[in-house]
Amino acid sequence: VICRSLANRSYGIKRKSPLQNLHLVSRSIHHPYYPSSKFQRPPLRISVQLFSSFNRLPLRKTKLLNVKYGYQFRRNFWLARLASRLLKIRYLILGSAVGGGYTAKKTYDQWKDMMPDLEEYKWIVPDFIWELDEHIDFEKLIKALPDVDDLAKLLPDFDKIGESFTSLKGFFSPGPPGETAFRAADQAYDNDKQYKKGLLGELIQLQQQIQQHEEEARRAAGQYNMGSSQQKRKVSDKEKIDQLQEELLRTQLKYQRMLERLEKENKELRKLVLQRDDKGIHQRKLKKSLIDMYSEVLDILSDYDANYNTQDHLPRVVVVGDQSAGKTSVLEMIAQARIFPRGSGEMMTRSPVKVTLSEGPHHVALFKDSSREFDLTKEEDLAALRNEIEIRMRNSVKEGCTVSTETISLSVKGPGLQRMVLVDLPGVISTVTSGMAPDTKETIFSISKAYMQNPNAIILCIQDGSVDAERSIVTDLVSQMDPQGKRTIFVLTKVDLAEKNVASPNRIQQIIEGKLFPMKALGYFAVVTGKGNSSESIESIKEYEEEFFQNSKLLKTSMLKAHQVTTKNLSLAVSDCFWKMVRESVEQQADAFKATRFNLETEWKNNYPRLRELDRNELFEKAKNEILDEVISLTQVTPKHWEEILQKTLWERVSTHVIENIYLPAAQTMNSGTFNTTVDIKLKQWTDKQLPNKAVEVAWETLQEEFSRFMTEQKGKEHDDIFDKLKQAVKEESIKRHKWNERAEDSLRVIQHNALEDRSISDKQQWDAAIHFMEETLQSRLKDTESVIEDMVGPDWKKRWLYWVGRTKEQNIRNETKNELEKLIKCNEDHAAYLANDEVTTVRKNLEARGIAVDPCLIKDTWHQIYRRYFLKTALNHCNLCRRGFYYYQRHFVDSELECNDIVLFWRIQRMLAITANTLRQQLTNTEVRRLEKNVKEVLEDFAEDNEKKVKLLTGKRVQLAEDLSK
Repeated sequence: VICRSLANRSYGIKRKSPLQNLHLVSRSIHHPYYPSSKFQRPPLRISVQLFSSFNRLPLRKTKLLNVKYGYQFRRNFWLARLASRLLKIRYLILGSAVGGGYTAKKTYDQWKDMMPDLEEYKWIVPDFIWELDEHIDFEKLIKALPDVDDLAKLLPDFDKIGESFTSLKGFFSPGPPGETAFRAADQAYDNDKQYKKGLLGELIQLQQQIQQHEEEARRAAGQYNMGSSQQKRKVSDKEKIDQLQEELLRTQLKYQRMLERLEKENKELRKLVLQRDDKGIHQRKLKKSLIDMYSEVLDILSDYDANYNTQDHLPRVVVVGDQSAGKTSVLEMIAQARIFPRGSGEMMTRSPVKVTLSEGPHHVALFKDSSREFDLTKEEDLAALRNEIEIRMRNSVKEGCTVSTETISLSVKGPGLQRMVLVDLPGVISTVTSGMAPDTKETIFSISKAYMQNPNAIILCIQDGSVDAERSIVTDLVSQMDPQGKRTIFVLTKVDLAEKNVASPNRIQQIIEGKLFPMKALGYFAVVTGKGNSSESIESIKEYEEEFFQNSKLLKTSMLKAHQVTTKNLSLAVSDCFWKMVRESVEQQADAFKATRFNLETEWKNNYPRLRELDRNELFEKAKNEILDEVISLTQVTPKHWEEILQKTLWERVSTHVIENIYLPAAQTMNSGTFNTTVDIKLKQWTDKQLPNKAVEVAWETLQEEFSRFMTEQKGKEHDDIFDKLKQAVKEESIKRHKWNERAEDSLRVIQHNALEDRSISDKQQWDAAIHFMEETLQSRLKDTESVIEDMVGPDWKKRWLYWVGRTKEQNIRNETKNELEKLIKCNEDHAAYLANDEVTTVRKNLEARGIAVDPCLIKDTWHQIYRRYFLKTALNHCNLCRRGFYYYQRHFVDSELECNDIVLFWRIQRMLAITANTLRQQLTNTEVRRLEKNVKEVLEDFAEDNEKKVKLLTGKRVQLAEDLSK
């Protein structure tokens, strides 16, 4: 309404107002009029249509307005403009709200229509689910549940767990075996506040208490020893000292029991882990340290080349002592099994026994050269092991000797065993008794010195505590080999007997403190190895030892310290010392090997810069592959090549027999029928007796030649002559083992017989081939005959004039004989192959008439060669005549004077050779080559296991240098 009134009153208003600053409706009404306009706009009828925010809902139309253009008066309608803008904002807000609500309702209706009706599937849910709220009071259930604070109290204390893991990490950190038991005590001062809880904390607190008690006992003893006049005070100080010593002993025993408990738990856990590893459950691969690899390296280096003298630098624990001092018993306690033969007062250890202790899931023992495992948990296996050790010892002792220098190697594995290598030596004796070899004492001394002089050997000196110290021999020997005591551990055995028999217990204290014997040591230990009964078990000995030291006065009076007693502590100390020396010696040895390897590598680079370092085994594998490739190359030979070689070689072998024994006798017959009969009979005999065997021999020789050709054929620059001896040996051995199939001759005989019976030449080409084959054969024979005659009669006149050579007397006689025999042939061209006796006499008399004395045998020998030459020339002339005889052959030579039966014979021979070569080629490629390849593989496998053979066949500076590098 306001806009309409404004429109009715706005005629004649003249103002300047930018169109873009007006309202949408005002912009269609207020048009400024410019006087400078050159045209007058006509009146415009405007239809105004308003739209709301609702889509597609037009409001009512307004009436058409008559708008006139003209001058208007300037008026300020700011109130109207403000009102119109406020109204616009209100309508926009109201329209947006209504439109948004309508759109939301419409969208909800659409979604609701799209949702499926689930009333039809209500039967899937059981009825009792819908009735749960009627039977169960969920409010009471919620009230019955504990609060969050109560649940938090049930969770583990993660701070304590973190402390335990931290302590375990420090306790079981990587290090030499035997070091774990002492590491907690060493770290107690630095980590006092950290390890106050749990088993480890108790251990550390106990050790601190032990140290405090020891200090208090020393102070009290010092005060007690001071010159005090008051007797009562002195008595009270003594009582205080006794109390402190008793308390100290109790604390030490408690510490020892807790330590043993911890070791036992650790042993069970490690046994479980090892069993899992043994079954293949634990698949994680751990990186081995230098120390962990030593037990494996030791076995390898024990068989190492003696030229490097490495064995003398390897640490080992050498167990030495007087005879019957308890060396073997100590070793058995460390190995936790009664594995050695026993005897009362008799020498049982007759040779060094090297025992390699290692950790494993099962307690077993095995010899180095045997695969049998002895179960050390079974008494029958223990008895068998002791018996085997005794047998080996007695077998190693030579006749006339008592002890042996040969070492028996034994490996013992079990859970909780300390990994080390111990050598039990024969006991040192002072007197040679009856039944012993005179040099027994010196031999034992030399064996002991040989092992103890190793600078890295740990000497475990065993001293019998039940005998007088002055009777000891081994202590003097040990002090000579290790005067500073840097690698000696002293062990006093039979302490239980020593405590009963020794009048002054202070002597035991002096021994353990190293003040009695003239020797020095890293540590001193006192052990009990049983009651002297050989049937005692290791467990009973351990219990007896523990019980003895718990009640012993030696500990109660502080003569011995808790860490100096029991074989358990001894084993840990020996293992700790052993692995420290292993670390040092192996690193030194590794440095020495590095230097040696550098020198060898330098020599290799200078001499063989383009060759890879291959030791003897690697070279053998390379040669093996080459040989197998060459054998496979036999299968690549073409059938044509096989057949050509076989046919040629076979004819060379049988041609003499065919010419001399078949063709020449048959050619002496008078007619073709007799010729064919003679040929058939001789061919049948030849086929039945000689031909198949000769053919197999030719095939086998051909296979050998081809195999040898491939084996010895040089392959240019790639040829390596270092394999020549090996290839030759493999070739000879394979050929020696190879045998041709026995059935081959039988099948070949049938094939050859059928081929020789066939006389039908099918075409002219085969006829010409047979003539060519016959001519080549006869010409070759004629050439050989001419050579023989020339040797018999000497050079002719041309050679005598050109080369200035003459004939010998015998050659002159043979020449005159030849001339006489040629005259005989000229007189009778159809002469037989043999001279009659009267003809021999005639020739001899003719020669005698000229003053030439001739022996009849010389005449017959000369005739044989003269007639042979004449026959071969006649046969060659006949071949030329038969070139046109194929037509007559097809007509069976009817009404023809030409007979060519010899051509048919050579065609039969030629066809038999071709068929035989084809058959042999099939046998070669299908059977014999594969059998030869199998033989070669077997020979190579045998050579691979024979190290001596490899050393013999693969030699030279290059091989030896590579061997040194490999080692």
